Amino acid sequence: MLDRLEVPVIAAPMAGGASTPELVAEVGRAGGLGFLAAGYLPVEALAAQLTATAALTDGPFGVNLFVPGPESAADLTDYRERVRARSGAEPGEPRWDDDAYAAKLELVTAMRVPVVSFTFGLPEPHDVRRLHAAGSLVVVTVTTPAEARQAAQVGADALCVQGCDAGGHRGTFTDDGVSPGGGELFGVLAALRLVRARVDLPLIAAGGLVHGADVAAVVAAGAVAAQLGTAFLRCPEAGTAPAHRQALADGTRRTELTRAFSGRPARGLVNRFMTDNGPHAPSAYPEVHHLTKPVRATGDPELMSLWAGQTYPLARSAPAAEVVRRLRAEAREALSAALTRIPPPEPGSGG
Repeated sequence: MLDRLEVPVIAAPMAGGASTPELVAEVGRAGGLGFLAAGYLPVEALAAQLTATAALTDGPFGVNLFVPGPESAADLTDYRERVRARSGAEPGEPRWDDDAYAAKLELVTAMRVPVVSFTFGLPEPHDVRRLHAAGSLVVVTVTTPAEARQAAQVGADALCVQGCDAGGHRGTFTDDGVSPGGGELFGVLAALRLVRARVDLPLIAAGGLVHGADVAAVVAAGAVAAQLGTAFLRCPEAGTAPAHRQALADGTRRTELTRAFSGRPARGLVNRFMTDNGPHAPSAYPEVHHLTKPVRATGDPELMSLWAGQTYPLARSAPAAEVVRRLRAEAREALSAALTRIPPPEPGSGG
């Protein structure tokens, strides 16, 4: 399925409201593939989004699930007090939950979602087999060759290879609690090449891709498709919060990896909350996510998680279908220009 897309462009699943049925449907209609994000959604809300998407398009689409990790042993008392003092808002209570993972997995299996992807870890092999029996293609997000090998062993059909330049949460299986990025960091092209050398599966490339030339580059490097999130955040079909949308349009903030908002490494626009709390945030997901949720909900751009990839200033405001068409045209132009600049070898030259 992935290698038969009319346009090798995938709209990334963006938890927190940015991914909508309308965005998914429009990307699919333009020849790409759109993803819904199950993360943070109640099961009933996910079911409603699946029904709405199916009503808008008869084409394939995907759903992404967060794989739950172990409960953190970290004491969040000091961090909670710090957030209260620095933000002026009342934080929530830190708690662990599994994001209703089992119920969501049951739902996407029952509804025979065409593509199901996983982030933060591996699905169980028996769950992969159930999804296969339901006709679903299974994709696992990886950030290193070691994770790629593990994903292949549980029966993944394809891998989403995520570079450290990507916006939002890094898909690392474990967070080392030391590096702000949660472990060894690879840019998207380096990650793609390293994984391709070790795993024989279709690869989706993700990380800082906003232009058609980026799509051309990762396809030339062996990806079957490019996954873009930030490129779609300013589309009218996206559910991006107004303050987030404005910060992206301004294009003046730098990006950093931080645990400040969720307890897991994620890349976003630097604001006061990130600067005040980033160096002090423990590795504790989803406990920190629940702690900061009321603060983020204030709508203040200095307190929100403004997720964005490193190249976000290059993204534009346009309808999703127009973004896909532009990416296709730019990719073709980039490939044509590259072929012109790199002529074939002369006969007999040994090339």
